[in-house]
Amino acid sequence: MISKEDVNQLEPFQARSIIEQLRKGSVPIEYVPFFTVGRKNWLTYIEEDLEHYIGQGGSKVRFISGDYGDGKTHFMSVIRHLAMEKGFAVSFVVLTREVPIHKFETVYQTIVRQLQGDFQGIGIRNLLEAWLEKLGLTPIQAQKNKTQKDEAQKKRIALTDEFRNIPGMDINFANALIALVNNHFTPFPPDEEEKRDADREVLLHWFEGGKVTKRELKPFQIYEFLNKANSKQFMNSLILFLRHMGQQGLILLLDEMETVMAQSASIRNAAYENVRLLIDNSESSQYLHIFFSIIPDVLIMEKGFKSYDALWSRIRSIGESGKLNYRGVLVDIHQTPLKTKELVELGRCLRTIHGISYRWEPMDLVTDELIEEICTNQKQMGVISEVRLFIKQLINILDMAEQGESPEDMDMGKQIVETIREMETEKMEQLQPSWDS
Repeated sequence: MISKEDVNQLEPFQARSIIEQLRKGSVPIEYVPFFTVGRKNWLTYIEEDLEHYIGQGGSKVRFISGDYGDGKTHFMSVIRHLAMEKGFAVSFVVLTREVPIHKFETVYQTIVRQLQGDFQGIGIRNLLEAWLEKLGLTPIQAQKNKTQKDEAQKKRIALTDEFRNIPGMDINFANALIALVNNHFTPFPPDEEEKRDADREVLLHWFEGGKVTKRELKPFQIYEFLNKANSKQFMNSLILFLRHMGQQGLILLLDEMETVMAQSASIRNAAYENVRLLIDNSESSQYLHIFFSIIPDVLIMEKGFKSYDALWSRIRSIGESGKLNYRGVLVDIHQTPLKTKELVELGRCLRTIHGISYRWEPMDLVTDELIEEICTNQKQMGVISEVRLFIKQLINILDMAEQGESPEDMDMGKQIVETIREMETEKMEQLQPSWDS
């Protein structure tokens, strides 16, 4: 995994890709460590929970609250990196038109397709492939005599007993794992290889939460597919399997929950019911931590959580005291903005990346003092916590300086106003009811 010290090793194309993503308001996930500054208290307590609570069998839900531009998505990306370093499997899901929170099956499907951990690639298919390779069974094509075939059969039988006897493992999930092993390692007649491939696809599709017919599942002794009623068992079984694979547990990161507020009442209610369902799932699970990102309005506006009694009755106490509780359910990053020295540190890193990207030396023109001046101007306008604003303005200044304009001739105040206007437009577009269906 990369570290801050690796920033000078970037190739120009890599640096350019980072800059272009930052222009759009996001940080490429693989380069998150470059931009991790500040908010150490929140991260310290989250790390402590991962090691000494979640990793020991606990479960928890947290809400990451911040306004547009405060850096919620980046903060969740930092948690993702931290969790993977600690040996957890992680799934980072952005709630969009394609992944609306009011459609639970779609959200679950995205969770398992975005799964990452101590295996190559992304998604439960790659996880299962890694598991099959680790089993140590002789591949079909290498089973050349009766002894090897008998040994493979004994191991398959042992695996069958093992999975069916894991406490809490759903029998359908266990049978699906067993069926996948048999499909992968049991010899088929040459004229049935197409059937093997078709059966394998049915099983993988089932693991992804997809719809398959009962007729297709019956040969594998699988009698249910994913729905709200059995989601708790499916989630628990997935975590048990991840633990069997050597992962510490599962961390779910659900971003942009606030887009729900722009939807109709029926859509909002369905969405909030699924949030309640995920909270319930966590309370009956082990080795699970769920994070939702929200804006403060979700907790105080009438179209927010309080509009759905079944959810509001569960979470109404979060943040009521008005005091920061680093062990609590609410991670309030809006109330813990980055300090000037932390923003300057972030600015130095961004300056280095911009220089590599466009093959120039920005330090003489865009000095530390200038970066600090940007922070001072933003603070005077009451927007110091908006990390996105700081990044966008600094990139604009670096762009103009690289093209020959002296920072001394730039109107910083005017730039801030223009950047704020641009961000307000982005915010309105993001909160439009674009998936109200």
